[in-house]
Amino acid sequence: MVATASKTLASQVRQDFPILHQEVNGHPLVYLDNAATSQKPTAVINALRDYYEGDNANVHRGAHTLSNRATDAYEATRDKLAAFINASSRQEIVYTRNASEAINLVAYSWGMSALTAGDEIILSVMEHHSNLIPWQFVAQRTGAVLKFVEPTETGEFNLKQFESLLSDRTKLVSIVHVSNTLGCETPVDKVIPLAHKVGAKVLLDACQSIPHMPIDVQALDCDWLVASGHKMCGPTGIGFLYGKLDLLESMPPFLGGGEMIADVSLEHSTYAELPHKFEAGTPAIGEAIALGAAVDYLSNLGMDNIHAYEAELTRHLFDGLSQIDGITLYGPQPSADGTGRAALAAFTTEAVHAHDLATLIDQSGIAIRSGHHCTQPLHKHLKVSATARASLSFYNTHDEIDQFLTALQDTLEFFASVMDD
Repeated sequence: MVATASKTLASQVRQDFPILHQEVNGHPLVYLDNAATSQKPTAVINALRDYYEGDNANVHRGAHTLSNRATDAYEATRDKLAAFINASSRQEIVYTRNASEAINLVAYSWGMSALTAGDEIILSVMEHHSNLIPWQFVAQRTGAVLKFVEPTETGEFNLKQFESLLSDRTKLVSIVHVSNTLGCETPVDKVIPLAHKVGAKVLLDACQSIPHMPIDVQALDCDWLVASGHKMCGPTGIGFLYGKLDLLESMPPFLGGGEMIADVSLEHSTYAELPHKFEAGTPAIGEAIALGAAVDYLSNLGMDNIHAYEAELTRHLFDGLSQIDGITLYGPQPSADGTGRAALAAFTTEAVHAHDLATLIDQSGIAIRSGHHCTQPLHKHLKVSATARASLSFYNTHDEIDQFLTALQDTLEFFASVMDD
């Protein structure tokens, strides 16, 4: 039985998302591609529009009213993000275009200068390409060695293997908090202390965790954390890097240009204080302001409430998928209450390729993802070329999951009948 309070959460928020109230291919839209990008509430859309309609001006150093208003709103989001993840200082929040840029910032600013030949970087096979390729660049240029944690047979982070890879040469552990394909949660409460014990720094990719659960960087004790705004009900083109203050202070600038300077001569420049030394050029002002509105929206709902409701949705999704013949699910099963994994399910079927499946289900107005989800090495490890993925958010309902399950079952039965003929 689904708790009444949880039903209330879905019903109270759906009116806030205009995009959900449309038909696709003659059917009401069912959006189950939230791991790729989330939808935006009216408050976020309005914040972006209000900036361009009323306060459009460049930030910082402007003397006029519009610039001051834009700067105040832009910097207010930094405070909101710091509070949202419990950073110890607003200076620990650096705006980036997305999580990919945030990882590249750490790779080029810290990695290229701090790592030398023979130093070891531990990643996992289930990393998003954004947390693989920058470290490949670093390894190629510095001579550092990449090591990888493979998932367990049940599709979880292999803590035992991770411990075996650690050594006094380990300088960095860069790891996903929640896998966008397997849905498993990395046991960061164990991984981070173990890494620190050998003197390694830890970067946490929180793209798939920060929209769905409370995050406390001080409790986690990670050295860096990255996230993308578009996955947490904010606009595209804005993300952020969290870094411990002393660590960010020790890192050289990543990009040069306006905004990141203190004083410039023809031969030499000095750099702005944190966080501005990492924010070269005119930033995504409207997007940052709208991200602040997204943080307000999520905070008002309560991340504990969001996590609890999505756990119920996850349990409902897995219960339904387990009753359909010919489905192979990847990653760990959720616990009885739906916790212990992300609110997504990646799967394959015996009869239909993932791309065909997604295309056919779209004819019923249901949006799911198909492909390798920017985790090609993981898919090679799983020995599949592509998976289909249904991913949930707090504005989804149990009825929408049922519609997806029905469309999936009908599609598989149709293909079975064609094969029989």
